[in-house]
Amino acid sequence: MATTTTTEEEEQEEYLQQLRSKATELFIREEWNDSIQTYSQFITLCTHHLSLPHSDPQKLRKSLCIALCNRAEAKSRLRDFNSALQDCDHALQVDATHFKTLVCKGKILLSLNRYSMALHCFKIALLDPQASGNSEFLVGYFEKCKKFEFLSRTGNLDLSDWVLNGFPGKAPELAEYIGAIEIRKSEISGRGVFATKNIDAGSLILVTKAIAIERSILVGKDLSEDTQLVMWKNFIDKVVDFVRKCHKTRDLIGKLSIGENEDELDVPDVELFRPESIGEMHSSDDIDVDMVKLLAILDVNSLTEDAVSANVLRKNNDCYGVGLWLLPSFINHSCCPNARRLHVGDYLIVHASRDLKAGEEITLAYLDPLIPLNKRKEMSMTWGIHCKCKRCKFEGEILFSKQEMKEIEIGIERGMDVGGLVYKLEEQMKRWKVRGKEKGYLRASFWSLYSEAYGSERCMKRWGRRIPALDAVVDSITDVVGGDHRVLKILMEELKKKGGGSGGGNLEMEKVFKLAREVYGKVVKKQAMRTLLELCIAD
Repeated sequence: MATTTTTEEEEQEEYLQQLRSKATELFIREEWNDSIQTYSQFITLCTHHLSLPHSDPQKLRKSLCIALCNRAEAKSRLRDFNSALQDCDHALQVDATHFKTLVCKGKILLSLNRYSMALHCFKIALLDPQASGNSEFLVGYFEKCKKFEFLSRTGNLDLSDWVLNGFPGKAPELAEYIGAIEIRKSEISGRGVFATKNIDAGSLILVTKAIAIERSILVGKDLSEDTQLVMWKNFIDKVVDFVRKCHKTRDLIGKLSIGENEDELDVPDVELFRPESIGEMHSSDDIDVDMVKLLAILDVNSLTEDAVSANVLRKNNDCYGVGLWLLPSFINHSCCPNARRLHVGDYLIVHASRDLKAGEEITLAYLDPLIPLNKRKEMSMTWGIHCKCKRCKFEGEILFSKQEMKEIEIGIERGMDVGGLVYKLEEQMKRWKVRGKEKGYLRASFWSLYSEAYGSERCMKRWGRRIPALDAVVDSITDVVGGDHRVLKILMEELKKKGGGSGGGNLEMEKVFKLAREVYGKVVKKQAMRTLLELCIAD
């Protein structure tokens, strides 16, 4: 009887060995799904054997740790980070100082942007004797975590080297950052994002990575309908895959608007969107996807990289991208926006394009703020928004009551002399006693007239002394719509005509840099900003 029992134990031991060898082979061949399945069988049997009286617990625990760690690594390669993290925690319950698991957990936490927790794992791993053979590799991860943890706390982002080197290789990884903001009920629509402190123009508001993003190379100026449909399907598939693997993502996406009953929606705490916020744990099998609701959410909240309020930093700007970024989805539209977004790889950076006061709502331009009211209304219909900002209200009253405004619009349609139209508009504003921001509203709406006039030598020879100087118009426009790359471009071109900063009179380089910070944000030093300015002119 004892011989029979020994034989059964030997057979079970041999089967365990075969499973482990097979799982390891699949892992080495990077057949991740099959290796996960085989490791799961091994882990189940190994756990069972640990409960048997004649088992070798020390040997089994060591095997169990390695199997859990390798399964975690395989899951992380499939971007199933939350499940991978559970395997790491299970392994560390067996052996709290298991070197390979600590390193694996640190890398997964780094992928989830949980910098402090990742830093803790790498710190402990560096104390292990095994770290000596992997010191350069570990120190690299440790320093990366330190850098990202600092950036996530301070928002002290500097892309100067990457810009100066001509955007080499892939876009740099960035640390997620949430500045002095909160989500509150908005007078504009539903919920909005508000500053909790004063924020200077150019300062970071938030940095966040896309839940999913899909890009396509632009062959011409526009994408074909078929290409757009393929992109949209691929984008949806990526979001669904992410949601099924991550309970936190599913819960946060569920808080976004579907474009209906905005005033009835709950206001989530902004802290939920920090990477360190874990939320309630679910297994991957528990995560169902309501496709009807998800499609409605993506339709309302997806952002494109080519938006008028956005700049994209990359070597060849020949791509069209659509993505979902969670926290920016709460930022409402205004025709007097005070923020812009910058795209760096899969990251979206939101910065103030005007000085913000504590309590002020942060807004982006969903549609072009440098076009007349009637065109903005047409475009707003595609967004399903009805802008009720002070600018739209003022322009609506002017257009309704002033016949002269209609004459100017007719003049634009008929291609009349732009200098004359600018002169007429400025004279009418004097008669109507339009001052301050209201003057900026109208100048912004008819920016195409001003830019064409300032860009024409012939026009300026005829009208230059009778229309406002460019810098005065730039100041009034940026006062109401913040920094805009088109305004920056014409300012740079005018400065070049004057012979640069030393001969530019009022258009000194410092003024250009100030506007550039409003357009691009304070993410580069002056020399790198010069590179961006050159790109702005070339665009």
